[in-house]
Amino acid sequence: MSTQHRIPPSHLHQFVQAIWLHAGSSAQEAQLVAEHLVAANLAGHDSHGIGMIPSYMNSLAQGFLQLNQHPTVEKDAGAVLTLHANNGFGQVAAYEAMQLGIERAAKLGIAAVGLHHSHHIGRIGHWAEQCAAAGFVSFHFVNVMGDPMVAPYNGSDRRFGTNPFCAIFPRRNTKPLLLDFATSGIAFGKTRVAWNKEQQVAPGYLIDHQGKPTTEPGVMHQAPYGSLMPFGLHKGYALATMCEIFGGALSGGRTTHDATLVTSHDAIFNCMTTIIVNPEAFDAPAMQEEAESFLDWVKQSPQSGNEAIQVPGEWEEHNRVARYRDGIPLDNNSWQQICAAALQAGMPQEELAAFRALTQ
Repeated sequence: MSTQHRIPPSHLHQFVQAIWLHAGSSAQEAQLVAEHLVAANLAGHDSHGIGMIPSYMNSLAQGFLQLNQHPTVEKDAGAVLTLHANNGFGQVAAYEAMQLGIERAAKLGIAAVGLHHSHHIGRIGHWAEQCAAAGFVSFHFVNVMGDPMVAPYNGSDRRFGTNPFCAIFPRRNTKPLLLDFATSGIAFGKTRVAWNKEQQVAPGYLIDHQGKPTTEPGVMHQAPYGSLMPFGLHKGYALATMCEIFGGALSGGRTTHDATLVTSHDAIFNCMTTIIVNPEAFDAPAMQEEAESFLDWVKQSPQSGNEAIQVPGEWEEHNRVARYRDGIPLDNNSWQQICAAALQAGMPQEELAAFRALTQ
């Protein structure tokens, strides 16, 4: 079993920011990347947190990820914007895309933003939370361009990405309702976390290269490669298909097929189509009261076990409270990989040693 560290979030943020400054990012870019990755860990989504740094560093070294890029507007149709991310950090591209969409929704009541050719945009809920902080509802359809990892329903090999769907509803005086999930049974990054922890994954999520069920996460990280499975059988597969089309094709980007296949699993490029809506534009004066009445009603159901009933987004908020208090857990294999990436970025040994001393 891999050793586990506990790292204070503030120290981890400083470390991640320093890595990308050494790699050549601007101060703003390093800040946005660090903020996003650490926030993913705080929310409990370690699959999209700082464990992505080694992959990002490899993508940079291989010439895929481009530093200090900003999305450019390819078409401005008023309420609809199409943006090219220029292969830059998704943490920058998605942030700036949401800012533009929020500005349009504030003026028009609704806006749609197509973002394509963005390096990995990470945890989609982060961008939904950006919209909710402005008071807006948002819906996000995402694909992973040319990097298949998931088998179709009744299929036996990988044909499309983990293709997340996300939606958010801002609530009055409390945290928003947040739905954010991969359309695969588990995210690819969760297999990386399990592999580094030397753990198996639960049955029903993976098949090997012969299409046979397995619980061994290594099939996603070592040849011959297996595949993830969609959640919910045909339903997850159908939603993944729509995310591929809405996220990839409608955004102005690409979908996954023979002509778009990538040669490196570190070349993670996303397309995302986002709909941002001002809820105040509806004739719904009792909207918040109706939402809260429903949530209260749901929670009055007698518990069927030891776990409390939660509404979407509560799980992440409970994780934030615990991890701000106790530190962010990180297995030793992941920590060593991140430290190696820091050296690859050009961080001096003595600076790395000082950050290492902050781990428990």
